[in-house]
Amino acid sequence: MRHGKKFNHLGRTASHRSAMLSNMASSLILHKRINTTLAKAKALRKYVEPLITKSKEDTTHSRRVAFSYLQDKTTVHELFSTVAEKISARPGGYTRIIRLGTRQGDNAEMCMMELVDFNELLLAETGDVKAKTRRSRRGSGSKKSEDQEVVAKNVEVIEDAVVVEESKTEEDISTEEPKKD
Repeated sequence: MRHGKKFNHLGRTASHRSAMLSNMASSLILHKRINTTLAKAKALRKYVEPLITKSKEDTTHSRRVAFSYLQDKTTVHELFSTVAEKISARPGGYTRIIRLGTRQGDNAEMCMMELVDFNELLLAETGDVKAKTRRSRRGSGSKKSEDQEVVAKNVEVIEDAVVVEESKTEEDISTEEPKKD
């Protein structure tokens, strides 16, 4: 029985799985974004997030631990220089999984996995957002005039609709065939 054994083996042997996760983690750190299946992305999240947390503390020991997982000097250097300085203030949740639909060939659920602090488009959107302010009931006169203009436009639209309805005459209504249920 396999009660309580939730580890996803991804249909691979232990050595194949560790090599695959190591390569995927290296690609994610170097390119900041990869496309993969949802199951692999969820397994990779558990693999790479502790490594990113270790990169916050730049010591010889943490570099050696990261190298034992990644097996690539350039990736370790990128992790401890570029990635570590961007995520230093974040307490966790360094990766984001965005679902992309299913793959044509085998209907596998695909996703895009990215490092959160490296999405320039999303960071630009959040930077431009204006802080919300509370509105009081005693607004300025300019706000009232804007509201009155909007109400006047809505009334004109409603009056136009009423005029269209009135343009139908009784003759038009009597010539229409009754609906059969």
